[in-house]
Amino acid sequence: QLQLVESGGGLVQPGGSLRLSCAASGSIFSFATMGWYRQAPGKQRESVARIISGGSAYYADAVKGRFTISRDNAKTTVYLQMDSLKSEDTAVYYCKGSWNYVDYWGQGTQVTVSS
Repeated sequence: QLQLVESGGGLVQPGGSLRLSCAASGSIFSFATMGWYRQAPGKQRESVARIISGGSAYYADAVKGRFTISRDNAKTTVYLQMDSLKSEDTAVYYCKGSWNYVDYWGQGTQVTVSS
């Protein structure tokens, strides 16, 4: 009921910025909690940020103050603005939608922070 496609990843220097987008198709988008997760090589997937249907947002301590999650229900898209990027932010970033106890995942987009 939700198909998710991430975009916007790439290579950026430390201190730089990127904006990830997650385009969703499906009628439940406006009701779903949307989130961004990331998985670095050799590490478990971890939560980065999530935003509920009403717009309240929550962040992992590691990204608080640097990343901003937002959603546009009219465009059925969720964004992750990433500023002041660090090498430890390097990972594959995944979009997740959750509704009615079901999780939907995108295919992921690579973010590499390196000089």
